[in-house]
Amino acid sequence: MYLTNESEHDYRFGDYGPKYLTNGPRVDFGIVVITPGEAHPCHKHVTQEESFLVLEGECTVYVDGEPVLIKEGDYLRCEPGESHQFSNESDSNFKAVFVKAAHCEIKDSVYIDWQPGQPFLKEE
Repeated sequence: MYLTNESEHDYRFGDYGPKYLTNGPRVDFGIVVITPGEAHPCHKHVTQEESFLVLEGECTVYVDGEPVLIKEGDYLRCEPGESHQFSNESDSNFKAVFVKAAHCEIKDSVYIDWQPGQPFLKEE
């Protein structure tokens, strides 16, 4: 058994960014807060799928270059190889639970040099 509380973990950047409540052994699970005007860089995962359940606010997620607006109560799953970039274009914090599965012992994220408004070329 493993039991923890969100208050026992820190966000990467003080009061925002991701915070992991568990990192393995089978899944990675945490909470992410993205502040107004903040964007998380475009990336994909080689073998992991990544899912998000929105708890508060809204955020534009660019999935393979296409904008998808997610809001409180929405669930989004990005398949392995599907790029995603979060951009909080609202005036309030965005907060979501994230799950990456299956857990990977090696770094599974690949960052992509892309910004909204640029042509998106999907890598095979």
